[in-house]
Amino acid sequence: MEQIAVSLFDKNVLDSHNQSQDILCPEEAFVAITLAAIASNGHISKEKSYHVSGILSRMKLFQSYTNDLLVDMFEKLLNLLRTEGIDTLFRAAQSSLPDKLKESAFAFATDMVLSDGDMTTEEQDFLSDLYHCLNINSDMANQIVKVILIKNQGQSFMDD
Repeated sequence: MEQIAVSLFDKNVLDSHNQSQDILCPEEAFVAITLAAIASNGHISKEKSYHVSGILSRMKLFQSYTNDLLVDMFEKLLNLLRTEGIDTLFRAAQSSLPDKLKESAFAFATDMVLSDGDMTTEEQDFLSDLYHCLNINSDMANQIVKVILIKNQGQSFMDD
């Protein structure tokens, strides 16, 4: 299983004052936020990114994307992550993500981070930084986290 090592917890990673020269389309920005979220434990596997592309393909935002186009997008963003690092990937996503997709991106990222039913301190810090950088109201961010935790409790119940 190929994994990409990333250091997400550098204080500059989610610095909203930095600006990237890389411009992404809204869909790429959404996926880049997702990749940053699933890499919040310090690495990301290709297998996990392909699994996420399957989930994303069912979203209205990606209904016009074929599986091959989604895979190509993931490869492009994973390459950016490998070559330029998480700072560049996140700044590009942050500057390219439209306001109307920020809450949805945060919710999806939260779901990916909390999919195992646990929230580590690093993951909590990541989500806190993410909602601040995306300028999401703290009440809304807390509601999203609560709903995702409830959703994932239902998944763990089914696994028992």
